[in-house]
This record gives sequence, C-alpha cells and structure tokens, in this order.
Amino acid sequence: MFTIPAITWAVTAVLLLSGSYHALRAIRSRHFADLVNESFHGLMHVLMAAMLWNLAPSTLLGQILILAGAALWFVIQAVARPEHKLLCAGTEGRLKCVYHSLTMVAAALMIATMNQPTTAGHGSSPASGMATHLPAAQHAVTAAAHNGATLDHSPALAILLTIFFGTATVIFLVLELCARYTKTTPRHTGASRLPNRPERGLDVLGAAVMAFMSATMAA
Repeated sequence: MFTIPAITWAVTAVLLLSGSYHALRAIRSRHFADLVNESFHGLMHVLMAAMLWNLAPSTLLGQILILAGAALWFVIQAVARPEHKLLCAGTEGRLKCVYHSLTMVAAALMIATMNQPTTAGHGSSPASGMATHLPAAQHAVTAAAHNGATLDHSPALAILLTIFFGTATVIFLVLELCARYTKTTPRHTGASRLPNRPERGLDVLGAAVMAFMSATMAA
C-alpha cells in the first residue's frame, strides 16, 4: 500500500498502539458489551497492521468473517430497544455504533482488496517495495482469491471511503475542539472531561488513518 518504509512503520505503530489501548480497555471492562466492543476494536487495528505487511494471508477469509461479525454486532447494538442497556445508549451512542459498524466493514473491504494478487509487474502485498514476499505467501493469497475471499480493486470505492473517513475526521476533530472550549469556559470549569479525551483522540486518529489508507488505495 505504501512505497515509503517510514510511512508503513509509522502507520503500523499507530495501529498497534491504538489496538493495545483498546485491549487494555477490554481487560478493564466491567460489562460484557464493553469487553466485546473494545476487543473488536483492538482486533481490527491488529488486522489492519498485519495487512500492511501481508501477514497470515492464509487466514484472509477468517479475518473478513471476524470483521463482518463485528460490524453486525455494532448494528445490533445500534438498533437495540432502549430497555436493552448496551454501550450504544441514546442518539449519540447509536450513531457512534453505526459508525463503528461501517468502520469494521471498511476494514474488511480493505483487507479483501489489498490482499489480492495483481497483474504482472506489481507486487501483491500492500507494503510492496518494502517487504519481500515468500512464494508460499503468494500462493496462499492466490488461493484465497480463487476461493472468492478477495475483491477487485475499485478506485471508486477507495475514493468513497476516503471521503467518508475524511469527513469523520473533521467531525470528530470539531467535537473535540468544542469539548475543549466548553471545558475552558467559566461555567464548565468544574466539570472535568479528561476521562473522555483519550477516546475522542483515538476517534480522530483512527478516522484519519483510515482516510489516509483509503486514499492510498485510490491513488
């Protein structure tokens, strides 16, 4: 996906750090829904990082199924009746769960698309130009493609994902700035919002990384 090693390492580091943070939150979760939500987020970041280096291509179908299951899980929460007190409570929570569901779908599409072998003269790895493929890995990816686990590269889809996540980045950033401004006003100085800031920051960073990765697909 990236032809500059420094960019690949930087994106990998961001994904793994975000995944580690979600894993830590999962460990500390007191409710089942929180545990599952954070676990899915952490796993998604790890799978995206693995995609950059074309790791475990033989498990491609399993990765897609896991992300599809995660997307369905967030949809269920988003449409659950109010008396079912899951993580997605209230309008804001339901919208956020819808966003998380779309993020899981986008991650599955990226993994399915970027792990597809290309025509002669192009590497099949998203990190082509940085890592050398083993023949066995290339064979596994090719076999997965024949089994229908991969999708054709679609610039239009990549552009759509770029616009979606770029817009999400701006929205999350505006919400974060508004929250900081509200906290600094005299009326709200007593109400600390610090516990929510890491999560908001992750939303901004995660959307920005997804937009960046989608843009490289469209290029």
